Amino acid sequence: MSRPFRNPLTQLWWAPLLCYGLAWLSSQTDTVKQFEWRTLDWRTQFRVGFQPPPDPRVVLVLFDDDTENNLVSWPPSRQYHANLIELMSLAGLKVATMDVFMTALREDGGDALMRAGVTAAQDRGTWVVTGAVTSEFEVLDEESKERGPTRPLRDVQGDLKQLLGEKHAVLPFPDLRAVSFYGFVDAPKEGADGIVRQPPLVVRIGDEVYPSLSLQTLMAYLGVAADAVRVRLGDAVYLPTKAKEFRIPIDARGCYLINFRYEAINAAAVFPTYGYRALLLGLHSKHVEKIPDIPEPPDLLGRIAVIGLFSTGNADAGPTPLGAYSPLPLVHANIINNVLAEDYVHPVSERWVWGLAVVLGWAGILVMAHRSVTMLCAGAVLGMAGWVAASFWGWVTASLWVPLVGPLLGFGALQFILIGRRAMEEHRGRQELKGMFGAYVSPQLVDRLVKAGTPPQLGGHVQEITAYFSDIQGFSSFSEVLPPERLVELMNEYLTACTDLVQEDGGTLDKYIGDAVVVMFGAPITLKDHAYRACVASQRVQRRLGELRAKWKAEGEKWPPIVRAMQTRIGLNTGSCVIGNMGSRTRFNYTMMGDDVNLAARMESGAKSWGVYSMCTEATRLACEQQGGDRVVFRPLGRIVVKGRAQAVPIHEIVGLKEWVSADTRAGLELFGAGLERYYARDWDGAAQLFHRSAALEANIPEQTPGVTSNPSLVYGEIVARYKNQPPDDNWTGVYVMKEK
Repeated sequence: MSRPFRNPLTQLWWAPLLCYGLAWLSSQTDTVKQFEWRTLDWRTQFRVGFQPPPDPRVVLVLFDDDTENNLVSWPPSRQYHANLIELMSLAGLKVATMDVFMTALREDGGDALMRAGVTAAQDRGTWVVTGAVTSEFEVLDEESKERGPTRPLRDVQGDLKQLLGEKHAVLPFPDLRAVSFYGFVDAPKEGADGIVRQPPLVVRIGDEVYPSLSLQTLMAYLGVAADAVRVRLGDAVYLPTKAKEFRIPIDARGCYLINFRYEAINAAAVFPTYGYRALLLGLHSKHVEKIPDIPEPPDLLGRIAVIGLFSTGNADAGPTPLGAYSPLPLVHANIINNVLAEDYVHPVSERWVWGLAVVLGWAGILVMAHRSVTMLCAGAVLGMAGWVAASFWGWVTASLWVPLVGPLLGFGALQFILIGRRAMEEHRGRQELKGMFGAYVSPQLVDRLVKAGTPPQLGGHVQEITAYFSDIQGFSSFSEVLPPERLVELMNEYLTACTDLVQEDGGTLDKYIGDAVVVMFGAPITLKDHAYRACVASQRVQRRLGELRAKWKAEGEKWPPIVRAMQTRIGLNTGSCVIGNMGSRTRFNYTMMGDDVNLAARMESGAKSWGVYSMCTEATRLACEQQGGDRVVFRPLGRIVVKGRAQAVPIHEIVGLKEWVSADTRAGLELFGAGLERYYARDWDGAAQLFHRSAALEANIPEQTPGVTSNPSLVYGEIVARYKNQPPDDNWTGVYVMKEK
């Protein structure tokens, strides 16, 4: 009996809340956060092939191995920096950002030259920004209170205590900070991988707020004074210009999440990158020596140059999302590029992510919870792949940062519950199926029922099957000569043999009715060749009964002669029947009903009238031959009208399997067929002669075959003799009307 449908959501409403709640808690741990950053790195690396080139206004200048080996070793005299800055100003550079610490005073005269070079560059419209860093220790010099043109940011709202900062700062040497801007390069690393992902845009020095190197560069490039900058912690830094206002998102700590897109080398998308020496000499040849016909130096007009160190042994380098070892001036270059292109990371709200995850979890339970384990596993894989694809697609197309690890953990936990629950249900269902059908069908068929994934349709449905009825000839006499315990022993042996054979051929035991065995072929699992299987099973049962007769005979006086001569009659019919659980609400049986079932029973009982032990209808013969070819040998017995029906039914004896039928029997079948033709032609003498000849070749002959009292040749011989004396009327068509069931 099929179970009423129960909405799984009413049972598992808590599962998404629990799984995603625990996943959210785990996403707050450092381990999961670090893994989330790593997945963002993978998305960033994947995105490289789909993104536009960097803003051409940002270039990198690196003090590289070529400079170290062929010009000057690190650290160079500051005169080199001064010369480079002046030459870049001659080329029209807008901002020169020195991601280099120049804090200590030197006595080689380079400090004064550096100041002079920066002053000359700024007179030509090139702003210079140099690096500073926070410090818990006070650094004193003769001009420690002089901070030059750099000014703190005054318009700041929010909790300043959350800002990264210290009481003091390490600033550029006095001559340099007197004429240049400086910005802070503090860059805490996120997690154990050492990658700078969220550097501060503003830092706190004592009670004052100063811009980072990147922000100070942008302020110089856009012409925004410190007093015009608005800082809203947890919201953004606002840079108002004549054309527009730039909004740079920051968190409550004043940190900015870099949308890292470009490398310096060895990547599909890189910033224009120049060597320190090559650029210095190229600009000097063009703008000072004015040498004609030389390679044109880089175009620096109106650009920002981020200058840093990247030489072997002295590199300011580390890992980035795009490389394991990259120059860290890329951090500032990517921030500047983000702001100029207004290309920011857009983290998707956690409320939306986790809320959507819970809703989708409920929807998934409603739609998928009743599916098979295989379907659930496939759905789990597709769901995870879909979430991963969505997170990659969002990052590539719109810099949407969709959390990946936490939701996948929650989804995986939810699928574990759903699949585990469904696996338990399927296991319980398999046990129920085995309990329901294990006593009626073969283990192989039970396995097919289980593997089908859905229970058979119980409660009544129409299905084409082959019905099988068998009954022992003269069974009532057995109980007269055998004591009850011996009768039980005999029936157990006989019924076991019959049941095992029909189940081996795919039959389903319907019931035992005393000595009768009722079987259906083709239900509860549909079998395309059910008629063929039923015919083969009938002959295997008959052959096995012959073996049992030989066994009982060999056991001597243990069994009376009636047992040693036991015969069973089998009737088959193929057609559409009602299959399902029949009975009361409290007690029922999986069985078959319908006119075609009754006709199969008539084949079994009618076999006695024709002297055969396996009889079937025309429908069974046609289906068997279509499904199994000519392996099963049939003999037409004519057309009969069974008791309770008005229409004539062609009937056939199942003679045996082709490999078991002897040559004599085949010759007898040919004679019998010829006799049947004479019979229909009312040639009573010709028919009688042929039936007499075929009777000698019958497989079952009275007094020769145990238990046999007649056969088709003898039956038709008697009918022909009767018709010869009392011919049928002129409307006779050869139909024989059975008077008994």
